[in-house]
Amino acid sequence: MSTSLQERMKEKVDYIYQRLRTQLTNSGSSNASQQHVVFVFGASGDLAKKKIYPTLWWLYRDGFIPENTLFIGYARSQLTVDKVFHNADKYMKVQDDERDAYAKFIKLNSYVAANAARFFYLALPPSVYGSVSELISKHCRPESPGFLRLIVEKPFGKDLESSNKLSEHLSKFYSEEEIYRIDHYLGKEMVQNIIVLRFSNKIFSRVWNRDSIAAVNIIFKEDIGTQGRGGYFDEFGIIRDVIQNHLMQILSIVAMEKPRSATGEDIRDEKVKVLRCIAPIKLEDVVIGQYTGDKDSTDPERQKGYLDDPGVPKGSTTPTYAQVVMFINNERWDGVPFILRAGKALNEKKAEIRIQFHDVPGGMFDEELTENSVKGTLARDELVIRVQPNEAIYLKVNTKRPGEMGFSIEETELDLTYNERYQGVKLPDAYERLILDVFTGSKINFVRSDELQEAWRIVDPILAEIEKKKIPVIPYKFGSVGLREAFAGAAKHGYIYTGTYVWKDERSGSLTYPTNDKDRSKSDAKETK
Repeated sequence: MSTSLQERMKEKVDYIYQRLRTQLTNSGSSNASQQHVVFVFGASGDLAKKKIYPTLWWLYRDGFIPENTLFIGYARSQLTVDKVFHNADKYMKVQDDERDAYAKFIKLNSYVAANAARFFYLALPPSVYGSVSELISKHCRPESPGFLRLIVEKPFGKDLESSNKLSEHLSKFYSEEEIYRIDHYLGKEMVQNIIVLRFSNKIFSRVWNRDSIAAVNIIFKEDIGTQGRGGYFDEFGIIRDVIQNHLMQILSIVAMEKPRSATGEDIRDEKVKVLRCIAPIKLEDVVIGQYTGDKDSTDPERQKGYLDDPGVPKGSTTPTYAQVVMFINNERWDGVPFILRAGKALNEKKAEIRIQFHDVPGGMFDEELTENSVKGTLARDELVIRVQPNEAIYLKVNTKRPGEMGFSIEETELDLTYNERYQGVKLPDAYERLILDVFTGSKINFVRSDELQEAWRIVDPILAEIEKKKIPVIPYKFGSVGLREAFAGAAKHGYIYTGTYVWKDERSGSLTYPTNDKDRSKSDAKETK
């Protein structure tokens, strides 16, 4: 056949192919921006290697397969993508000048064996958890020795009844070992470090109780509003969204007894035990608020209040700020208030645990603390664990002010700021750590069903009472430090805030110090309420 005839035939074939491509595009059956996935069941069989994969390759080679297309082979055989295409190679009819395109085609393929381990992450609306989880269990379980793990994202229900209903439903189709309920705060570096800090340091074991500790304050602050997610948030509110899960989990780790071992079940057993010692929250121990817009701000977001979010129902009284006080009825913690506070649209983003110790008895330093005939008080020691941002552990203590005669006393700190002590060390993201735990099968940082039930038991009555009695929310301006009523409630229960501590970065290098609380609080960049 002459060269000119070959060229004419090739041009004719190209023309036909181009017409087919145009027809496919015009028919609307293929959208260039749309993702396509082709599943090949029985990918290890004769039909797949002799006909299906060669045909898919030819269509891809000739430009008939949409660009955003992936191919997933599925079969019982333990194969790899390379093995699948090695078996089918002689049927592919790949020309030398097509090798690069063929390599690209192979990269679009993946292979799943029927007995492979399967992980299902339910990043879905809670309303479909039931049907999706049931269908996964019935139709997507792998053959032995494969296994299945179901990752469930919060919220785990809206109240005790709905949470129990979800747990009962999941228990019909999954064992507890297969269920991984994610609370991402359990994956945070500093939350995990509480266990090591408490149980690997003898210095804390003698003071971690009601004899030494006056109050525990667990704080969550966000400097953003609902940002258009008000419709979702309004169904839950800050108590359900943050306090019932994140802060209750932190409380259980701070307050639990020493586990028998560092295994997941032993740690979770102790968390459940301490939660069972907490009575339901009382209305008099609750403060709730809702943010309003700051009309003086130049930031459009800060000008909007919660009720300005288009998804929020008119007149909603859903709290965006709450403080609750809990007490643990056991020998270690009897009488110690655990103050849990959370809020949106505040002055900063911060999560921390503040463990405040009792006052020093006796009046040894009364004379040094008296100024202008006014008797001062010795500041309390306080252990602060900053979860985010700028992870740190520091112990606020009293010390002699350097260079002065007598016993002039100043508050300072024993400081472990992570980005100073561990420079260059990358702290994994909480989700990064937790998803890795799913792969390794570690259950330490996941919520067990009985933990969940106890947490809801504690908060459920107060949620019902707030909604039934239509307790009014206290308004606060976007960017506020918090609610005065909440701070007063914390003080009533024994948590003392003096406003006199100055973070080390704000101290002058000279011996000139702020002389009163007002001056000190101006430089109080990191120690606000």
